[in-house]
Amino acid sequence: MSSTLLVTGAAGQLGQRVIHHLLETYKVAPGRIIAATRSPEKLADLAAKGIITRKADFDDAASLSAAFAGVDRVLIISTDALAVPGQRLTQHTAAVEAAKAAGVKHVLYTSMPAPEDSLVTFAPDHLGTENAIKASGIGYTILRDAWYFDNYLLGLPHSLETGKWYTATGGGRLSNISREDCALAIAAALASDSTESVTYTLTGSTAVTVEDIASVVSRITARPLEVVEVNDEQFAAGLAGAGLPPFVVNMLVSADANTRAGKFDILTNDFNKLTGKEPQTLRAFFEEHKAVLAG
Repeated sequence: MSSTLLVTGAAGQLGQRVIHHLLETYKVAPGRIIAATRSPEKLADLAAKGIITRKADFDDAASLSAAFAGVDRVLIISTDALAVPGQRLTQHTAAVEAAKAAGVKHVLYTSMPAPEDSLVTFAPDHLGTENAIKASGIGYTILRDAWYFDNYLLGLPHSLETGKWYTATGGGRLSNISREDCALAIAAALASDSTESVTYTLTGSTAVTVEDIASVVSRITARPLEVVEVNDEQFAAGLAGAGLPPFVVNMLVSADANTRAGKFDILTNDFNKLTGKEPQTLRAFFEEHKAVLAG
């Protein structure tokens, strides 16, 4: 393999771990990897390892053209521009256009499960980006990441303090996966020489309810955790009362509604296909992050 690989969002949590696995798990030579981000000075540690660093600002088309020059395979990690409706899709579309103009041979993109049939507020961004990639004529690998286990670490310490986990999921199931496992699978796809256009959905091996998650967390921490079912309006009011901005409130309410409707209840073995491994279990993930749960 001699293709040049570029990772956007290389300073972010997922980008950092993808690059880690390119180097350490799949033994890609540092000189074949380009790490790109809005602020390349944040990537000094990668540059010290021999990785090329470049500026890539998704709001600056010229910077994208320069970043993608001479690249064979580019991983577009979806941006976090969620506060302004439409901005993220505009950013992603600009990246796809820049990749095409630069002669990139294969585009990889981090999407979400079943965006074409989702209630989640940001699903149209992902579906629109997938469609833009397909329309570009470039070979592609779309990686639809399930909801991360990691996301629960943001709210669970508070829930454990109060002993109550408020949810509007209505007993719906989710096929969670860890961010680390997603990075491992994405790195495998990026390091591959495959030119086939394909869509993978990265999930864990089991689909669970919030009640299942609470039970595991309660046992691991030896602290009671009661799941309290609320409706969308009550859930939104509670999130707003906690000081979350309106776009985050809407996103979280829509995610619970998507779970309640059964639209996150998707299981595949795509992770196994890409990595040859089994995904981390719910219990193992929370055991590993027990200190975070303790707050």
